[in-house]
Amino acid sequence: MPRIEHRAYSRPTLEALALLGKLIRLARKQRRMTAAELAERTGISRSTLQRIEKGDPKVEVGTMFEAAALVGVPLFDAGPGRLSDKIARIDDKLALLPKAIHKPVTKVNDAF
Repeated sequence: MPRIEHRAYSRPTLEALALLGKLIRLARKQRRMTAAELAERTGISRSTLQRIEKGDPKVEVGTMFEAAALVGVPLFDAGPGRLSDKIARIDDKLALLPKAIHKPVTKVNDAF
């Protein structure tokens, strides 16, 4: 029988997921959209949308972001076009850093 592993998530992660789920649900209701309508537009089942709105960490992040975008929940506190500017700035910073990180090798002193 395969072993089922359970992933433990930190409190900040669970709180962020719960917040995003509640923001999606609030925005959906403010737009007077049913769960079935948003699920259809997102390309997911109603049960997956319910999991998103409950902050289930097992839902794919891309699916959560798509649902958020469809109801107008801003991601990363940025308006339209601002994320691409942030991405470009991060790319510039990453270009200045080494491509790989290597831990220094410690030599063992075995001279007794």
